[in-house]
Amino acid sequence: MIAETPIEHVGNCELGLQRNGVASVAMSGSDNPGYAGDLATRQAWDLLAANRAAVLVDVRSRPEWSFVGTPDLSSIGNRNVLLAWQNWSMGPQGAAMTPNAAFVDELFATGIDKNAPTIFICRSGARSKSAAIAATRAGFSRAYNLAGGFEGAHDARRHRGRVDGWKASDLPWTQD
Repeated sequence: MIAETPIEHVGNCELGLQRNGVASVAMSGSDNPGYAGDLATRQAWDLLAANRAAVLVDVRSRPEWSFVGTPDLSSIGNRNVLLAWQNWSMGPQGAAMTPNAAFVDELFATGIDKNAPTIFICRSGARSKSAAIAATRAGFSRAYNLAGGFEGAHDARRHRGRVDGWKASDLPWTQD
């Protein structure tokens, strides 16, 4: 018989299950997403506020951090790690984003506990999902993707930051 117990609750959301002592995921729409799952912005905020071991890893690029802004977790006493999933480089076609081959090594170098809730955020949720999958493959047991990211999807006028994501949820952020 399989013994199941919840391992993480944020509000009314059960983020995962523990089956016979091994962490796994309870997600709708997918039996094996390759990571702990997607969190809505408010779920991520609540988890970061409730669990001091939880970490937000912003995987956008340096220009995005500087010019667009970064989440500000100071009001809840938590931390935000800036670690690019991709880097800008110059190639024959001009500037392009290239994968950060050292991402996993750099993630370990941050000192994040592999068993702590680790939430990855990018602009809209695509790069952060890839980062969460890579972290899971590297042994992080609770690597989440922040669906909607920092700026979210385009609105009707093709502008970001108004429909969903960190900014649209009116959560604290700062800009250089």
